[in-house]
Amino acid sequence: MAKEIIKIDDLKVHYPIRSGFWNRITDYVRAVDGINFSINEGETYGLIGESGSGKSTTGKAIVGVEKVTSGRVLYKGVDITKSGNRRRLDYNKDVQMIFQDSMSSLNPRKRIEDIIAEPIRNFEKLTTDQERDRVQELLDIVGMPSDAIYKYPHEFSGGQRQRIGVARAVATNPKLIVADEPTSALDLSVQAQVLNFMKHIQQQYGIAYLFISHDLGVVKHMSENLAIMHRGRLVELGSREEIYRHPVHIYTKRLLSAIPVVDVDNREAHKRQRALVEREFQENQSKWYDKDGRVYPLQKVAENHFVALPEDAAAAAKIKELKEKERD
Repeated sequence: MAKEIIKIDDLKVHYPIRSGFWNRITDYVRAVDGINFSINEGETYGLIGESGSGKSTTGKAIVGVEKVTSGRVLYKGVDITKSGNRRRLDYNKDVQMIFQDSMSSLNPRKRIEDIIAEPIRNFEKLTTDQERDRVQELLDIVGMPSDAIYKYPHEFSGGQRQRIGVARAVATNPKLIVADEPTSALDLSVQAQVLNFMKHIQQQYGIAYLFISHDLGVVKHMSENLAIMHRGRLVELGSREEIYRHPVHIYTKRLLSAIPVVDVDNREAHKRQRALVEREFQENQSKWYDKDGRVYPLQKVAENHFVALPEDAAAAAKIKELKEKERD
């Protein structure tokens, strides 16, 4: 059985809204509003949602870029929201991040050698020759030429810069990498290259990924388990099989219906299905969200499948999923 490497327990990240003459806090933006999930060693866990759903904030809170309002991030069973625990467990070394915007995440004044070597210098004591050999090794892993170490970020394409970002994230031999939409700004052929390099690195080093994306097609290729996020909360959580073959929440169905399907003969049928899902989402929001528009707590509908539903709707969802599985 795979060992749990990190557990997110009731994580909340709220931003205050100030107004009035005294600039007092009158409300909060609940970017992340009480979510729970866990990631095992060597696993790719997908976190999916539209822009503004809170998925990137979740990733940044796990890494420590965003301040956690409440809740716990448990690494090897220890809460690392307390700074002393982060240092004691080498958390900053073991958990790295690949950022969405590869250009802004790389210092334009530094050569690639110094960019990749920076985390190595922070956590290891290597000689100059050992350090250069390590950088060359990392560039080889992501398919970059050896002369790349002498160049600056602006001299590379978007896909090459993202591969350099992957090399930097791997430099400290981390246990977990938070990948925040690493392919969203790339064309399809370059996306495939970056994803294949990430899979190769995972197999070679046994790294776990939290793969954040709005693209369900990409996540299906990368993840074994995944969570769907909307309005700061998880609306559905489960295995890839459960989510893609037996979606329950209307928001999950909406995302799945948006995946392009290359099937000209059934084009009209797909179009009608998308229209039906969108109509249900717009007209029956009270069924899926409470009176304040917030997502309901998760309810268990199968062994590895949880859906945000009112308590009285959970039993019906269980029966419906069983019937669907029997038909399969």
